[in-house]
Amino acid sequence: MSEQEKGKISVETENIFPIIKKWLYSEKDIFIRELVSNACDAISKLRKISFSEEFEGGTDYKIELSFDKDKRVLIIEDNGIGMTTDEVKKYINQIAFSGATDFAKHYQNAENKAEIIGHFGLGFYSCFMVSNKVTIETKSYKKEEKGVLWESESGTDFAISSIDKEIRGTKISLFLDPDSGEYLDKWKLKDLIKKYCDFLPVPILVDGEKANREKPLWSEEPSKVKPEDYKDFYSYLFPFSGDSLFHIHLNVDFPFRLQGILYFPKITHELDATKNGIKLFCNHVFVSDNASELIPQFLTTLKGTIDIPDLPLNVSRSYLQNDPLVKKISNHIIKKVADRLSDDFKKNREEFQKNWNDISIFVKYGMLTDEKFFDAVKDVLIFKNSEGLFCTLNEYWEKNKEKNGSKVYYANETEMGSVYMDLLKSQGLEALLVDSRIDSHLIQHLETKNTEMKFQRVDAELADQVVDKDANPGVVDANNQTEADRILEFFKSTITKEGVEIKTESLKSNEVPAVVLMPEFMRRMSEMNSMFNREDAKNLFRNHTLLVNTSSPLVKSALREYGGANKEKGEKIAQVIYDLALLSAKAMSEQEISDYTKRTSQFLADILSKN
Repeated sequence: MSEQEKGKISVETENIFPIIKKWLYSEKDIFIRELVSNACDAISKLRKISFSEEFEGGTDYKIELSFDKDKRVLIIEDNGIGMTTDEVKKYINQIAFSGATDFAKHYQNAENKAEIIGHFGLGFYSCFMVSNKVTIETKSYKKEEKGVLWESESGTDFAISSIDKEIRGTKISLFLDPDSGEYLDKWKLKDLIKKYCDFLPVPILVDGEKANREKPLWSEEPSKVKPEDYKDFYSYLFPFSGDSLFHIHLNVDFPFRLQGILYFPKITHELDATKNGIKLFCNHVFVSDNASELIPQFLTTLKGTIDIPDLPLNVSRSYLQNDPLVKKISNHIIKKVADRLSDDFKKNREEFQKNWNDISIFVKYGMLTDEKFFDAVKDVLIFKNSEGLFCTLNEYWEKNKEKNGSKVYYANETEMGSVYMDLLKSQGLEALLVDSRIDSHLIQHLETKNTEMKFQRVDAELADQVVDKDANPGVVDANNQTEADRILEFFKSTITKEGVEIKTESLKSNEVPAVVLMPEFMRRMSEMNSMFNREDAKNLFRNHTLLVNTSSPLVKSALREYGGANKEKGEKIAQVIYDLALLSAKAMSEQEISDYTKRTSQFLADILSKN
């Protein structure tokens, strides 16, 4: 062994290492990622050299993690390019950056503590988060070079000397501190390799056992990947998640580098739309399982991987928010998703419609939040109509605009069997069905984009076509009132509930005695409030219109009872008619339903007792 050389890493960097030890303590697992990534880089460099140079030692590349529990030593060793004495001095001893003191002060209280690691060549020094002493034994692939030993107990003072080392590569020994014994556990190390380094293109062995998958599917040419490969990879990444609906393989070289696979999972609940299942990688190294800054919020339902070689390993939220590259990538992903949806709609509409329930939430949310996405997918937005068939908004419009005028009728899917829908269908009209709470917002958005269309809920205002404008108003009595006038007066005197307006119309269907209507804007406000579980959602129903059908035999009978010998009976029938209309509109509170049940039971009992 040659004479030992001693020295300090850098006067200005002395303040860095206490920060690494203290402020990054909660992130200390990442030292495995940093050291194994460095080892992989060393092998990658040697692989490139192998195309033009010959060297000893073969090409059986590998990275090995081993440990000695008694001595509390963790060893990470590779058979890559290795380092000469000068290279050790350059890459280990000289942390080349300016303003180190200011840098240290800046990060002393930083929230993104891991940001410091990976910057300015500090990746290696993450090992001092867990170690009292670190040694490096390395030998360059060049034949004439000797082995080098580097030792440090503080990260600031070092000793360097020559050693006899036969095998090329680098061996790093970490003498673990008393709080880091967990890294002497094989299963802990295997878990960390799987988390951070699973897809590095080199076999990684932990205690002699291979611990990584090596080849990421996203780096393959999409044309060469089989459908079952995508399925297996999804199961590997997200076990127990079932099958995905379909996927998008990202493979971009210009104007930025991007690879990845995005999967569309089956969504069983609207809350699933808030989940983020996209894993972010940098050159196959795991960075984060939260890619929310890269992925628009409406696409957080997606699962999969994104690999961006040009991002730093320890990317921070603030970095992502301010980097123009991130915006370009985000826009590219949005476009690819929109293109895939459009292609599927055109090529296999039947399959697209089958998947619609699972993808509709994020499609609608995306249309509300991103203008480019709206423009790209507006023609593939589909609704089920009251005939039970899927159609686009334009298809509905072209089919119905002659009989509908400017109206686009729509209803909640739960109203398929309602009196409103029965009235509409009785006149050969159809409505679009909406099926989630986000649709209240979507309808308003579609109105602003399609100014020639007027969206009208079937329970907010009756379609003109169901009203019999030519109905005979009936004979005028001695008080100069028609039957319709008398019905209006009768119901006004009987239904005196605050906030209720009484109107009459002759409907083309005489089977419906009355309906409750709420102005369109009030109905939408009610649904938006209920979306946030606001207590005033039901209160909005207090103000409504009771539209009484003057063509209904039941209404006519109630009027006869009221104007004849049994006024009380007529009033009770009118109350029942109103109650039924409220029930059909789902506008009764629990207490009102209870009161209605009691009233109806008593009314029936009275009728039976008089027979």
